[in-house]
Amino acid sequence: MRRQLNTLYVTTEGAWLHKDGENIVMDVEGETKARIPVHMLESMVCFGRVLVSPPLLGFCAEKGICISFLSSYGKFLARVEGPVSGNVLLRREQYRRSEKIQEDLEIVRNVLKGKIFNQRAVLARAMRDHGAGFSTDGSDRLRYALLRLKRIGEQLFSIDEIDILRGMEGEAAQLYFSVFDLLIRVDNSAFRFTNRSRRPPLDPVNALLSFIYTLLTHDCRSALETVGLDPAVGFLHRDRPGRPSLALDLMEEFRPVFADRLVLSLLNRRQIIERDFRTMDNGAVILRDDARKKVLIAYQDRKREDIYHAFIDEKVPLGQFPFVQAQLLARHLRGDLDGYPPFLWK
Repeated sequence: MRRQLNTLYVTTEGAWLHKDGENIVMDVEGETKARIPVHMLESMVCFGRVLVSPPLLGFCAEKGICISFLSSYGKFLARVEGPVSGNVLLRREQYRRSEKIQEDLEIVRNVLKGKIFNQRAVLARAMRDHGAGFSTDGSDRLRYALLRLKRIGEQLFSIDEIDILRGMEGEAAQLYFSVFDLLIRVDNSAFRFTNRSRRPPLDPVNALLSFIYTLLTHDCRSALETVGLDPAVGFLHRDRPGRPSLALDLMEEFRPVFADRLVLSLLNRRQIIERDFRTMDNGAVILRDDARKKVLIAYQDRKREDIYHAFIDEKVPLGQFPFVQAQLLARHLRGDLDGYPPFLWK
């Protein structure tokens, strides 16, 4: 198991990052604000107008530290990384399996099994923790969603069409988010959730979900590249220029447990409040700078929590789960494992 390293998030507009020996230095308006030893980092994420010196770009590429650039509200813009790692034979097998996905749906079924199982686990935990506080209608809606998600999960392995499986994933997501509002225990109309809106997010809950999904995508992409897989060529998600399809496949299992539960914790514990958001002229809702920093701290704290992984039979920091699952997927593609074992949260 690799040592868990850190991701450096730079959110200060106008920051200038440069190299000083084996350190990354951040200057703001000519004043040094931070100095980070390189050996502590595995990646950097820069939000908004952040400048990086060419020597630092080259240095990070040599050290295997990828740098992602996002807009101020979390939209992915670009990524700088060093030479591609991994075995070319592994990637060839990945491409072969992806091209023949209709003939071999096992990976897709297992990814969806993990996602739907974990969606049910999140809803069941809410029923167990807050069941007495739900109205009769709310309890009925949750029970129906749990029952329907269970049936969808049971039907996965009897389906032999990739498009039908994708449709079932969409139905499961719609069911899950149709009751997501019940899990938000804050009595504030600003945090009511009716449906998932992405580009752009149109309410605070969607803004928070989208922001954390962006962070999780970054981590999944890094994990796949670390084990030598191509994050752009997936199985569940169709290939599109600029889309990290395999990273999106990998993160499906983690969305409910990692991202969605973190959103609920931030809202229900009132760590994030209404004034932490602002609405743009086009209707998009984004996090303010100070709130974004709070979310990043909570995200890093969440990554340090130990969770039991049933397949490897040990507790692992949640931040390492994308790396563990990427390793298991690589082992399956190489033929070392008969199937890809999804992450199931219990």
